Amino acid sequence: MPYPLQWLLSLLFIIQMYLAMLVLAVVYTPFALFRREAAYAAMHSYCRWVRWSAARMIGLRSEVRGTPPTDAVLVAAKHQSFLDIIILFGSMPQPRFIMKKELVWAPILGWYALRIGCVPVDRGKRGQAIAQMMAAVASGQQALGQLLIYPQGTRVAPGVRQPYKVGSALLYAQLGQDCVPAATNVGVFWPRHGIYRKPGLAVVEFLPRIAPGLDTATFMTLLEQRIETASDRLMAEAGFPGQKG
Repeated sequence: MPYPLQWLLSLLFIIQMYLAMLVLAVVYTPFALFRREAAYAAMHSYCRWVRWSAARMIGLRSEVRGTPPTDAVLVAAKHQSFLDIIILFGSMPQPRFIMKKELVWAPILGWYALRIGCVPVDRGKRGQAIAQMMAAVASGQQALGQLLIYPQGTRVAPGVRQPYKVGSALLYAQLGQDCVPAATNVGVFWPRHGIYRKPGLAVVEFLPRIAPGLDTATFMTLLEQRIETASDRLMAEAGFPGQKG
């Protein structure tokens, strides 16, 4: 498809995506005020809609590989764009995120994130952020569901190497739960910034679990190796030429 037409379709897709968020919020919020399950229903419905409309409007199909966890685990995932959030969230029954504090003020998204128990963290203060994150998680440690963290702390464009932060290892040790790594190639099609979306097959893949009990260094090495190796493979499958550094 010619670039100008794909760009226009991408713009229309983005507009309807946010309109759909508003419509679903109007429909579900009266119920979500009283029932946390209704908040999850709203967000899962939105995830299904975004994936369905992306496939039909801009030719961007999406696929989940591996086994999405349904029990209480720590999920450590590669983060490349908003789409991997959509695919990850929609594939698990009760996910909640470690998220940057600024998102609390995002219209609709912020309120729903807090309603399902997401943990906001001030990323600008590293030492305080880790302590804050661990305290917040500990205070709700008995909550059911899947706690999702992005171990690199931010969106990372395809081909860019970004160090893994120790926060995921500290949570892994504190929770004493399995950690499920997740890889992706979504950034090849859906960039961090801009309007243009490429057609193709965006994939999120859940990888073999890491059992509790590893020391910090061993866990961090294994986590990064599994996520980066699988993400490189998925990006190569999508036609991405390789790493930049």
